[in-house]
Order: sequence, then C-alpha cells, then structure tokens
Amino acid sequence: MAAVGRPFQQAFNTTSRAEPRISPCVEQSIGFNFGPANGNTPHTVLYAAANPFQRSVLQLKHFFEPAGSLVRAAPKEKNMKRTIPLWLGMLAFSLLPALAQSPTAPTAKIHGHVTNPVGTTTTNGTVSLSTDDGHTSKYSFPVDQNGDYKGDANPGTYMVVYRAPDTPPEKMVDSFPNVKLIAGQDIQQDIDMSRKEYIDKLDPEQKKQLEELKTKNAAAMKANEVIKVLNADIKTSSQDLKDVDTAAATAAQQLGASASKADLDAKIAEIKTAKYTEVETLMLKDTALRPTESVLWAQLGQAQKGLKKYDEATASFKKVLEVEAESKKPNLGAQGAANEGLGEIAARQGKIEDANAAYDAAAKVNPPQASMYLKNEAVIFFQAAQSNGDAKIIGAQVAAAEKAITASPDQKDPKIAILYYLKGQGLISLPGGVTEDPKTHKLVAPPGAIEAFQTYLELAPTGQFSTDVKGILAGFNTAVDNSYKAPKKK
Repeated sequence: MAAVGRPFQQAFNTTSRAEPRISPCVEQSIGFNFGPANGNTPHTVLYAAANPFQRSVLQLKHFFEPAGSLVRAAPKEKNMKRTIPLWLGMLAFSLLPALAQSPTAPTAKIHGHVTNPVGTTTTNGTVSLSTDDGHTSKYSFPVDQNGDYKGDANPGTYMVVYRAPDTPPEKMVDSFPNVKLIAGQDIQQDIDMSRKEYIDKLDPEQKKQLEELKTKNAAAMKANEVIKVLNADIKTSSQDLKDVDTAAATAAQQLGASASKADLDAKIAEIKTAKYTEVETLMLKDTALRPTESVLWAQLGQAQKGLKKYDEATASFKKVLEVEAESKKPNLGAQGAANEGLGEIAARQGKIEDANAAYDAAAKVNPPQASMYLKNEAVIFFQAAQSNGDAKIIGAQVAAAEKAITASPDQKDPKIAILYYLKGQGLISLPGGVTEDPKTHKLVAPPGAIEAFQTYLELAPTGQFSTDVKGILAGFNTAVDNSYKAPKKK
C-alpha cells in the first residue's frame, strides 16, 4: 500500500504552502490610518482594509476596510469649536461694510501659520489686512488645511486680523497691529493664539476650559504616537508574513540551482524562523501598548504558531476572541482567523474533535471565507498525517476534504482540485483502504478514491500532481483519459 501512496505524498510535502496567516491590514494596505490634527485637536482613526482575510490573511489595510474602526477616535474638532466662541468678542467693535481689495500692483508678500489657543494647527478661517484697525479689510487670504496662509499686497503698514469661519463680521479672533509690508519682500506673520499675551486676556472660566482642552489634546497626541508605532509595526509584520510564504523561492534564489534539498530545507527554516521571530517581538510589544486590539493578538498568535510555541499561540488566539466578544464593532475576519489558528494547533496535536470544532467555528463566524478555512483544514490534517501516519488523522483528512468540497461555491473551480487529491490520497492511505483481488491479485482502490483522482484530472489536467495521479490510476489498471482539458475561463 505504501508504494502506491508514497510518490505523491512526497511531492506534496515538498511544495511551498501559504500558511494560514494574519497580515494587516493590505495594506487593508496594511493598515492603520492616523490623521493629522485638524481644526483644533488631533483626530485619530485606526482601521483595517476591506476584505483583508484572503487565504487567512488579515491585512491591515485596515491593521490595522477598510473593515471598521478599531480604536476610539481621539477628541475631535467639534470639542474645540464649542469653545471658539469664547475667544470671539474679546476685541469686538463695530465694523463698516467693505469689500476686500486686490493689489493694484502687488509688490509685497505676506505668509504665516495659524495656531489655536490649545497649541495645535487651525485649518480654516481667514487672515485679513486692514488699515483702519480692522474696521475694513484691504486684502483677505484663506487659511488652508495645513494652517497656512499667504498672499500679495501693496507695500504699507497693516493690522493683520484672523477670523474663524463663524466669527461675526463685527468681531475678530486675534490681531497684530503695525505689520509692515516692504516691496520685494515676503514677510512672515504667524497667528499664534497660544502666546502668553493672548492667553492672559482670557477670563478665568475660559482659562479653565483651555486647560481642560490642553489635557485632552495631550492625551490625543499621545494616542496618535501609539497609533503611529502600531502602523509601522503592522506594516513590517505584514511583510514578514508575506516573506514566510515566499521562503522557498527566496531560499532557492539565494542558494542557486545546485543547492541540495537538505540545504534548501535548512535555508527555508532559517528564513521562516527569522520572520516569525520578528513578528513575535513586535506584537508582544504592541499588545502591551494596545491590548484591546484583536488584530495585534491575531498576528502574535500567527507568529507563535509558526515558531511552534503552541501554548503561547493558543493563549493569543483566545485573547482575540475575548477582545472581540467585548467589541461593539466585531471584526469577523479576526475571529475567523483566530478560530482557524486554534484549529490548526489542535490538528497538529492530534486533537481531531477540537480541530473540527475550531474550523467549523471559523467557517460559521466568517461565511465568505468558509471554503478557505475548510480547505486549509484538509491540508493541515494531511500534513499532520504525514508526520505520524495516525489512521484517525488520515480519516479526518478525508472528512475535511469532503466537507470543503461540499462548501465550495463553484464545483468546477480548478482551485478545489487539491481537495479531490487529498480525498483520494487519504482513502488509499487508510489501513485496509487498498485491497488485493484474490483472483487477479490486482490492487483494488477503496470506494470513492478512483472518482476523486479522476475529478482532480478533470479540474487540473496539468496540475502539480497530475503526473502522480495518472501513475496511481495506472497502478489500479484504471484507464486514464488523456483528452481532459482545463475548463474554459468564463
């Protein structure tokens, strides 16, 4: 029996398989997105990309679909806007209606940056030049999204006035008198409302509110720095996990065509260990920084699983599910990947019932990826069977392959050919699966095996295992239809 199964068992073992993994977030590109301070306080958003779980890949397109906010946003612009009217009216006076002018012969320039009382950038409003203490505006320049303004004006001495979008016409927010514009020069005049002179004019209640805003702003800025670190680490770890998938190709390229299989295997193991170790190091740090992010725990679990630290990986995957259970916006991809990770660990440890339950949970919680999870289950059981030859695990391999075939939305998809291969291989590898005809002394395949191999050839006539499958069929004296053609692409 062993002679029948050995050729394609070895062939499958030497192929490079993309391990089920989590990766932030391609990228969803990977990742996380943190915005600059806008308006008056920093605005932070951490998110994952849309559909980040392909082949058990979590991308953090984000992370961290974009698939929904993972972290509560930092205090938003509206907080400051409620307080802005407190600054208004301090320098109130009646204004005469007037229209801003354009320079008749612009020979001077002015530019500057606008900072609000909290000390962050203001990204809207208008800066005007006045020659009558702000009653009318000779020139007006908009404040852009970076908090900057610039413009041309005739040479002269002006009062520089800043008004917010909702500042009443008869009021101003801040002003700087006696600003001299000189022909041929570009004068810088910043509007810094965090300066002591401005703050000293606030009444006690305004000062109290300002201090509260500064405290909130400091917390938001600190959160932004954490998100920045997470973004960078997620990007690195995502690439590391991609490098794990291409370790075989990388090893072959580095060692050359003359490298022995033993050298190639050692190099592949070296590359994978280095990549998994880096991911583990980064994610241990990041889960400490942000323990409420399931995507970080998921990547940590993937790395620990790759390093065969199964107890640690199990704890990390369970942490994913624990965090998700408390989340108001569950990440179904993270939940699916965590259950799949638990299923793989159980399968490799020979815990068949636990593995089946975990893979089924992954398929249930994230239906769009159900066929992928179940396909991976069959592959993992196959790999586990190659390690110990346990008949129960081989049986689990056959059952998983059949389950994945049934779950496949397209029964003619060449990508599911491997499932028929795994089914047939499992059937002929089971003890007593292949028998001998007492009269002809020919080998007799177990029920379903020949059909599975023939279906493999129908779906993948020139597939990776087609030569081996044809040899197996020939070994059972089964005619091979060499007229098989790959299905036409729709």
